[in-house]
Amino acid sequence: MNAPHLASPKIDCTPEEWAARVDLACAYRVVSQMGWHHSIIFNHISSRVPDTKSHFLINPFGLMYHEITASNLLKVDLDGNKLTPSPHPLHMAGFVVHRSIHMAREDAHCVIHTHSKAGVAVACQEQGLLPINLGAMNLYDKIAYYDVEGITNDAEESNRIAQALGNKNVMILRNHGLLTCGETMGHAFNLMRRLEMSCETQVMAQAGGAKLIFPPMNVVQKTSKQTTEIVNQDKNASDGPGLLWAAVRRWMAQIDPSYMD
Repeated sequence: MNAPHLASPKIDCTPEEWAARVDLACAYRVVSQMGWHHSIIFNHISSRVPDTKSHFLINPFGLMYHEITASNLLKVDLDGNKLTPSPHPLHMAGFVVHRSIHMAREDAHCVIHTHSKAGVAVACQEQGLLPINLGAMNLYDKIAYYDVEGITNDAEESNRIAQALGNKNVMILRNHGLLTCGETMGHAFNLMRRLEMSCETQVMAQAGGAKLIFPPMNVVQKTSKQTTEIVNQDKNASDGPGLLWAAVRRWMAQIDPSYMD
């Protein structure tokens, strides 16, 4: 089944920007629904405005994730200046992380950043994500790490964040949280789903107190390679981001279709 029908823009913007707005609003709703968001009005998910290099969509500061809609998202430039009228401000400290990725990676159209309990717990562990389950093995050798420097409100930190990410699409910000990016929101969400679930599994396994079983490294590498091959062969494969995101859109529409307003 396809995603819900995309209605005509409800604000003054192109159909392409409206589609990006709907996807971004949906991302906020599903991140909240999955329980990955605990900061009430803080944290961010962002999306590049189609056919631009330096215009971005991001949440209005002060709104909870379940209050965000396609039409109330902020459109800003690289300096955080609002490009369309809005009564809501931008939370610049959070935007710095997203700007870092968008500036350095033209292919990273969508960026998801979370401060989930399990994600932050793993970010606080010296070894980071352990390859002890299939999800974590999927991500083996695909994860970048970045050492925390404090609250990310310093524009000069952008280059260091981008350098740490490199050409990878998954990053664990030590003592901070998780980040994924992708060509589409479906790609970024699919990676975050795997990362969050792997972190949850790791914390639960460690809490059980039993000795952890580590698969042989050749199995870990094989699993990681298999995942890469599946995605490269067909980005809309049954376990790929295309169909997954269409399912997410339907799910969020069933719960509350107002994200498309």
